[in-house]
Amino acid sequence: MAKKLKEYYDQEYLVNLADKISKVTDKFDRYKFLELTIPSIDNLEFTPRQELVANALYESIDRDYIGTLNVFYQILGPELTGNSGAFSEGWWLWPIGKYVEYYGAEYFIQSTDFSKELTKRFTGEYCMRPILKNYPQKTFELLKIWSTDENERVRRLSSECMRIRLPWARKTDIALQYFDDFVEVLDNLKNDPDKYIQKSVANNLNDLYKEDPEKFVYIVDKWESPDMTKETEWIIKHGSRTLDKEKSS
Repeated sequence: MAKKLKEYYDQEYLVNLADKISKVTDKFDRYKFLELTIPSIDNLEFTPRQELVANALYESIDRDYIGTLNVFYQILGPELTGNSGAFSEGWWLWPIGKYVEYYGAEYFIQSTDFSKELTKRFTGEYCMRPILKNYPQKTFELLKIWSTDENERVRRLSSECMRIRLPWARKTDIALQYFDDFVEVLDNLKNDPDKYIQKSVANNLNDLYKEDPEKFVYIVDKWESPDMTKETEWIIKHGSRTLDKEKSS
């Protein structure tokens, strides 16, 4: 039987994570971290496990938020190649991202900088959600820059973090409130050759249709043309799947 996702974050994982952190700082209370996590980790489902580890990191690292990020930078490891590998190689970083999500919402520069580096090894959209909520205009200006970044993982992050219905995250209507900025980010990505980015943009469209069909139609009409790229064509088709399902039912 295949291992469930939650089962990767077990007692062995906790010990390995504690070892990584202990090697780069003497401000980490390894005993306290394991005491806070090991007794209950196996009894929890996936999301509570992430929350448990993130909160234990907060309690056991004797540094402020910025200092703790500096600790995390030292254990991130090498960048992944391409847009794959988040769950096969970078999965162990999920609680690190959860820490940023929980404690970094007021630190725009530090949290966005870290999210950009995290996504090169794992994924950073969950870290960015509280930042987008707290600093919507500043964040959208940054996402426009990221949407043209040379790194495909950063480009994907610019799309994925603003999804209305991102899985494992609370629904957000920031894209509707800042619709022109939202469209500009997607415009920059609609011809991207990377399939993971195409899927993310298409998922944005599909989410948008569920919330505001008129805004969905606006984007599709804007993009459709006789000379549109095959990438844009695929995105529109995949992003219209809910609409197509409704039509066929």
